[in-house]
Amino acid sequence: MAESGSVTRVVHDDTIDFALAAYVADGEWHLGELADTTLVSVETLASGLRRFDTGGGALAMVGVDEDFFVLVRVDGSATRALLSDVTAALEWEIAESVVDFLGLLDPEDDDHGPAGDLGIVADLGMHADDMGELVDDVELYPDEMLSDVAHRLGFGPAFDDAVGFEGP
Repeated sequence: MAESGSVTRVVHDDTIDFALAAYVADGEWHLGELADTTLVSVETLASGLRRFDTGGGALAMVGVDEDFFVLVRVDGSATRALLSDVTAALEWEIAESVVDFLGLLDPEDDDHGPAGDLGIVADLGMHADDMGELVDDVELYPDEMLSDVAHRLGFGPAFDDAVGFEGP
């Protein structure tokens, strides 16, 4: 734990449910685990993702404490990010880094909703409107949401296997 003003911020520890890199190589989707050292900020995630970028970009999929997810996508020097619930930035360092990366003001307790690029994977098969609907569903856990994303992009079974998701 680290203190920041009067708000207790949780630094990466065993609260990360999963942290995967998804990337296309030889025309097929592959998954790899992201090192713990990359799970601090958007910048460290992007740096860790670059080792997976085979020319078509790479996507980090991070689920935190069954509460929210972070997507970071790198394609060459470009980095894009999506946080499923902006209020996570009030308690979690990795979520706060997304808000900072996006240049947003600190959220208030009642600012629920996503922050960032809802079209982060639109060119891969999941449009921004669909992503918006998905992250607005407060009944779903992060692994369920990201399983849906993975299925729409074409690597759902591999994702489900990697995170131990058994579906509804």
